[in-house]
Amino acid sequence: MSVHSMLRLIPIEQQPVWDAYISAFPSGHLLQSWGWGELKAGVGWYPLRLALCDAQQERIVAAAQVLCRPPRHLPLRLGHLAYIPRGPIFDSSVNNISNIAQIFFTQLRSILIKQGALALQAELASELESEESKLLARALEPLRFQRVQPVQPARTIVLDLTLDEDALLANMKEKWRYNVRLAGRKGVQTRVAETLEDVDSWYELLQTTSIRDQFGVHTRDYYRRAWQLFAPREQARLLLASYNGQLLAGIFVGLMAKQAIYLFGASSNEQRQFMPNYLLQWEAIRWAKQAGATTYDFWGIPETDEKSEAMAGVYRFKSGWGGRIVRLAGNYECTYRPVTMRLVSKVLLHH
Repeated sequence: MSVHSMLRLIPIEQQPVWDAYISAFPSGHLLQSWGWGELKAGVGWYPLRLALCDAQQERIVAAAQVLCRPPRHLPLRLGHLAYIPRGPIFDSSVNNISNIAQIFFTQLRSILIKQGALALQAELASELESEESKLLARALEPLRFQRVQPVQPARTIVLDLTLDEDALLANMKEKWRYNVRLAGRKGVQTRVAETLEDVDSWYELLQTTSIRDQFGVHTRDYYRRAWQLFAPREQARLLLASYNGQLLAGIFVGLMAKQAIYLFGASSNEQRQFMPNYLLQWEAIRWAKQAGATTYDFWGIPETDEKSEAMAGVYRFKSGWGGRIVRLAGNYECTYRPVTMRLVSKVLLHH
């Protein structure tokens, strides 16, 4: 790559170009989509979409959506934190990813420092043991990046959708196949959410689920916005399951770069014996496969296989579908203003 390659901001008019680039490579991810930046802009983040082009400015060879915001409880004048979720995305057809990565992060450093960034975290999209992951780790080391705690799940389960439906069913645990068919026999019906009222009804279930399983959720408007952004672009679906007209469960599934992602799930405390969650997952898998996805990411399992883990029940459910466990490359941080960062860290410890 020419040393004259320049990192540039992508304007809103080029949103289709951005999403097309992110979708073109196996490491592309929904969290790098234009819509994800729009979603996060509604909850305090400021998205920057930056692309590294070749010397002729005709071809993108690396890109990252950087989310920026000031530390919580602190004034903007102190600076902001920058975060790349599941990126950057590199053109896999280009040789010497390490060199591209060094050019990318060196130029990104200059841009972010000028804008007042205190530090950058980059949560890489590649698998831990992949060749790309190893090349990137080597590229980040001389740039003073260090591994830090992940923001997104470090482990997940990924299902291979290149198999036909019979093979997918055969690879499930027997009880999972039984429950999928049980839900259908008992009359559970599934459909795609079509209105904001559908999203609101699902959100009521999400609140019930958060209380039952003890996890936090976003506001109603957050999920409304997510549906409004992604559903029209065919980058997500909200699938709902009902019995005799009563909504029992729903799952929000993203789709980008031939990768489906199970993002959010909710279920009622009632009629659980009809196993609506199993039928929903199966229908989501079938939809993703028909839409061209080659993988289905169950999005997060505990760090270990220990039964004492807080999310052990969720792990058990996700592990029955026949996928493989994947560990991601991890999160790396580079501090630009160490003195201010130390001050920020001390203040945040008291909140």
